[in-house]
Amino acid sequence: MTSASNSPVAVVAIGGNSLITDNKDPGVPRQWDAVRETARNVADMVQEGWTVVVTHGNGPQVGFILRRNELAAPEVHPTPLDLIVADTQGSIGFMLQQALNNEFFQRKIDRQCITLITQVLVAADDPAFQNPSKPIGGFMSEANAREFERDGWQVVEDAGRGWRRVVASPEPVEIIEEKAIADAVRMGWIVVSVGGGGIPVVRNAKGELRSVFAVIDKDRASSILASRIDVDLFLISTGVEKVAINFGKPDQVDLDQITVTTARRYMAEGHFAPGSMKPKIEACIRFVENSAKRDACALITNPANLGRALRGETGTRIVHG
Repeated sequence: MTSASNSPVAVVAIGGNSLITDNKDPGVPRQWDAVRETARNVADMVQEGWTVVVTHGNGPQVGFILRRNELAAPEVHPTPLDLIVADTQGSIGFMLQQALNNEFFQRKIDRQCITLITQVLVAADDPAFQNPSKPIGGFMSEANAREFERDGWQVVEDAGRGWRRVVASPEPVEIIEEKAIADAVRMGWIVVSVGGGGIPVVRNAKGELRSVFAVIDKDRASSILASRIDVDLFLISTGVEKVAINFGKPDQVDLDQITVTTARRYMAEGHFAPGSMKPKIEACIRFVENSAKRDACALITNPANLGRALRGETGTRIVHG
């Protein structure tokens, strides 16, 4: 297998929703179609000489498993949240791994993809545990929500669309498998890791890792990984070709390149929605600021334009300054 010693390295973060291209038909065959399209885009990067670490979201997939838990409750034990994240890391990782390895085989690229189940350390006293805010699972009526509340869940009404369960989303502190990922990258492997933001863990009094009831933002965890393993590019693949200010308004302006300082100013002015673009911008800022490489940058675009964005033809770059 080709060594990656002289290869530029990128962390490419793809959203869990990008693996569900049609909400009316989210079945596994359609998920395979989406994964194979994603694999073609990543394989294009590898063919151009990049070594890639792929991270991914898992929001819709977690929702499916939670719903299966509910339907199967009279017959089998429920799956706890930490194992659900582990399950989706395995299943989505397997799909990406197979699709990428097929692309490498067809293109005669001397690379191979592996998946690493990833744990992410969080602080046991993170304030997020006192204020759960991350919605998981599907929408439900208030009556059903109150039933979950009696079982110990916290529930909120979500913008008039119904009720949902919410869990804590603490800040990622450390990628437990960071060294293994870095070593694999140096050896030339294409790695799938930090799926769903990673399985959140804390250390107990003995220093042992233990799971906690929470979820971690995928882009934040990916940003930490990207800066810690010293990559050249942190790329977030999302639903828009470019980041914009005044989004959806007559005076919308698409952004080609902005500095960290400008990104912070736009954030302070309220241009980026908290549940949408804001966490992505925050993750990009953290990567650029924490990278040891002065020329490292972050890039946001959509899957269809990934190749053009890498050539500087589209997308939004965030750079030092």
